[in-house]
Amino acid sequence: MAWIIGIGSFLLFVLILIIITKITVTLDLNHVGDDDHFKVKLRAWFGLLRYTINIPLVKVNDDSPNLIVKKEKTLGKEGNQKSSENEDEISPEDVLTDLKDINEFVQHIVGLHKIVSKFLKKISISRFEWHSQIGIGDAAYTGMLIGAAWSIKGGVTALFSSYMKLKSNPILTITPEFNRMCSRTKLQCIFHFRIGNAMVAGLRFVKYWKGGRPHFINRPFSFIFGDDKKNKSV
Repeated sequence: MAWIIGIGSFLLFVLILIIITKITVTLDLNHVGDDDHFKVKLRAWFGLLRYTINIPLVKVNDDSPNLIVKKEKTLGKEGNQKSSENEDEISPEDVLTDLKDINEFVQHIVGLHKIVSKFLKKISISRFEWHSQIGIGDAAYTGMLIGAAWSIKGGVTALFSSYMKLKSNPILTITPEFNRMCSRTKLQCIFHFRIGNAMVAGLRFVKYWKGGRPHFINRPFSFIFGDDKKNKSV
């Protein structure tokens, strides 16, 4: 009987530890002309657990109108990491099919607003930096573009502050280039949430979704994340 109580106590301790564990997510986006790089880092237990996803390349296939997306996933601490790399090729037909799936998803997502908003209120943002350098070679049109860019950045920041907790003031900059073509963006966002809050949101999601599951043609958003059946190991 004592060992049963011991095992039960240990399992309860592990469950509580998982529930209160805080996940730190770092999003890094770098865009310079046609060169894009996107990285997602997940960290827990003061860095003992780490998981990294790199998307270093998004380009158009020279032989077809398809997009080629390379992804690299890394698990573990630096210096002792296991990584894998995949290459996906996405055709226009895949994009059209997934757009239909997204429309199906949107039809079901209206009722999820309360669930999503409750979870987002548990997320805190400790760092939000967004730097841009924009120019189209004409001073007048560049000025108009700068105004539109500030409107977009202001809207995104307001949306974040409405749904999540901003722990520090956002750092936003836009540098105009009036005499040459230029398109550069560097975005970094660090946010935190507890696994327990994500589990509660997931249970509410499943409860709401039961009986009302949409019928997707493909796996949702495969044109963004790639279709595992099409992945080609590199």
